[in-house]
Amino acid sequence: MLMPINWVKDYVEIDMDIRELADKLTMTGSKVEEVITLRENISNVVVGRIISVEQHPNADKLVVCNVDVGTEVIQIVTGASNVAPGQLVPVALHGAKLPGGVTIKKGKLRGVESHGMMCSGEELELKDSDYPGAEVDGILILQEEYPLGMDIKEALDLNGQVVDLEITSNRPDCLSMVGMAREIAVSTGKSWRMPKIDVMPSIGNVKDELQVVVENPDLCPRYIARIVKDVKIGPSPQWMRRRLAAAGIRPINNIVDITNYVMLELGQPMHAFDYDKIEGRKIVVRTAKPGESIVTLDDKQRSLTPDMLVIADASKPIAVAGVMGGANSEISADTKHIVFESALFNGTSVRLTSKALGLRSESSSRFEKGLDINMTLTAIDRAVQLVQELGAGTVVEGRIDVLNASTDNRKLTAKWNRINQLLGLNLTADEIADILNDLGLETSVDGESITTLVPTYRNDIEGEADLAEEVARIYGYDRIPMTLMEGSAAKGIRTENQKLVDSIKLALTGMGMYEVITYSFTSPRVYESIGITVDMVPETVRIANPLGEDQSIMRTTLMPNILEVLSRNYNRRIESCSIFEINPVFLPKALPLTDLPDEVLTLAMGEYGDGVDFYTLKGKIEALISLLGLSKRTDYQKAVHPALHPGRTAEVLVDGKSAGIFGEVHPRTAENYELNTRVIMAELNLQALLENADTVRKYKALPKYPAVTRDLAFIVEKRIQAAQILDLICKGGGNILEEVSLFDIYEGSQIPEGCKSMAYSLTYRASDRTLTDDEVNRAHQRIIGLLEEELNARLR
Repeated sequence: MLMPINWVKDYVEIDMDIRELADKLTMTGSKVEEVITLRENISNVVVGRIISVEQHPNADKLVVCNVDVGTEVIQIVTGASNVAPGQLVPVALHGAKLPGGVTIKKGKLRGVESHGMMCSGEELELKDSDYPGAEVDGILILQEEYPLGMDIKEALDLNGQVVDLEITSNRPDCLSMVGMAREIAVSTGKSWRMPKIDVMPSIGNVKDELQVVVENPDLCPRYIARIVKDVKIGPSPQWMRRRLAAAGIRPINNIVDITNYVMLELGQPMHAFDYDKIEGRKIVVRTAKPGESIVTLDDKQRSLTPDMLVIADASKPIAVAGVMGGANSEISADTKHIVFESALFNGTSVRLTSKALGLRSESSSRFEKGLDINMTLTAIDRAVQLVQELGAGTVVEGRIDVLNASTDNRKLTAKWNRINQLLGLNLTADEIADILNDLGLETSVDGESITTLVPTYRNDIEGEADLAEEVARIYGYDRIPMTLMEGSAAKGIRTENQKLVDSIKLALTGMGMYEVITYSFTSPRVYESIGITVDMVPETVRIANPLGEDQSIMRTTLMPNILEVLSRNYNRRIESCSIFEINPVFLPKALPLTDLPDEVLTLAMGEYGDGVDFYTLKGKIEALISLLGLSKRTDYQKAVHPALHPGRTAEVLVDGKSAGIFGEVHPRTAENYELNTRVIMAELNLQALLENADTVRKYKALPKYPAVTRDLAFIVEKRIQAAQILDLICKGGGNILEEVSLFDIYEGSQIPEGCKSMAYSLTYRASDRTLTDDEVNRAHQRIIGLLEEELNARLR
């Protein structure tokens, strides 16, 4: 909403900088979007009187004028043909600034000096709504008398500032100058006032001239009509035109301008009908009849439906209630008598009608938010008062007021200390009551309670929380102390398993993997995609009301989900991808279901790209096993899985029990997922790993005594696994063997067929002494003996 400061000053005193006022309004809930300074692009343009007009000696189409600008008489050369002695005109003096960045300077035109420029309305960017005749070709001729030398912005009331406000939908009372004056007053500690409304004695009786019938009181709680006769249609006075234009409304004529002026001043939309166009001298507020239509003031045909409220005469609709008037009853230059309408329409009805017609207006935007039932009376009296002030017609005595709802203020009771609790403040009951009273919410204190009479213009205040909000915004949000929320609920903490899962995710991302989350619902066809035949398909939980076949069962494996994500990335030309997912799979205890299925927390991993092979993924699994403290309890053995490559698949064993499987994806499975590259994946029973995890870390002092390092290289059969050799080395080394690492595997011409060479680095150390060569040699020989005896290994 645009709020001209010069207008709102009629109702409240403003003695501070507008920027400071804007900050206060924003802090109290009326957000200021912008402060606009009117006509700041015009300077050093004054009122002047033409003293004489003479023909230019060197140009047929130019004249030389002497112009009195108050302090001096200056000579101006112009080509305008509408100038004459005695006229008052706007004069741009030397150095004047005009819209568009134009600067006026002294100069010569065809050899004759010109000390300024007389301005047209176009050069000042004025419209007829700003000043009559501003759009006429030629110099702007001022119709009223102004002091010579007076700044043109002051003379034409072009000065001032306008505040652009964002008003929330629950505060329609602020969509008016009076409403904002009330907010300014309470924000700045000033008092505000309503415009003085005093309608002079009138003629006749309106009830003899018009009948009003409201057929739908639920949609029209109040309808008031007044009549004005002998109307003189013409332009509004300058002060009214300027205020309307500054507020964003185009002036039209005095009657229409009065309705718009009252709407902006008091927030109550109004409408004026041509009385002579109302058939039967009767206004009926009703819903539209089937097949009815109306041409609205924007000259568009609108089809009406029976759920739309209309204003009709004895035979036809003449307005869409709360939205727009009809062209068949509009005010024209020939209008002699008018009917003013001021009503309250149901906001929901207006909103639905406006939306259905695709027609939104200043009126509808106000009605749909809910207006003050009492303001309808104030507004219509204000309108006829302005008619009398402007001499625009003769007011008929009395008004027709069809009232179908209460006009009383609502009573609201609340605990004043509850307001403190909601806001975290410690105000007294009187302090709270003072704030509410300043807002016009008449409040009294009775012990622990306060009773508030909520005025009809504050329909948004419905309960205790609303009163607390009013106190907060006026007291100042910036003054409310910051406090932490309090409650009686127990503090939530993560379980040990949840902490371990977080550690696993952190470790995997540290190894360059990305976490993914996929749907728990899947398709029965995924088993075929990973090579599981019909007779091998596990029992699954079927969804009772699936979205489709593709999401009809609960998954029992994460492998298809991981393969789908890898496939999506591969087919979008992502060169490498390394992902994991930690989520449950759902294993039914029995079918049909009699109990909830087991939800087994599972870790699935998958990757492809340069350098990715069986051992890169095995290394990551070993790192997780170490993180869980299961390294000494974990073994790996050759395994078979339909989705994985035979001979390149291994099973993870913890304490001899299966804890998962990993390996290279079978080429057939990879083809099913359009993966034309080597893919490695794993699926681990994370729940079992967590149940066996040993994360207790014991402190071990740094060794005081030196270590002894020896290397061993053996020739063994290719079928022998590195883990078998490692177990025997650890067994033979005993307590003094500190570390074992495999550093070489060799197969070549120097090695017998079907064998391989494996070289290990062994570190010996005792925690309580320096080892002797004899101790190390005995341990070393035990290791060699065990390897020769158990694995038929030969020392190389």
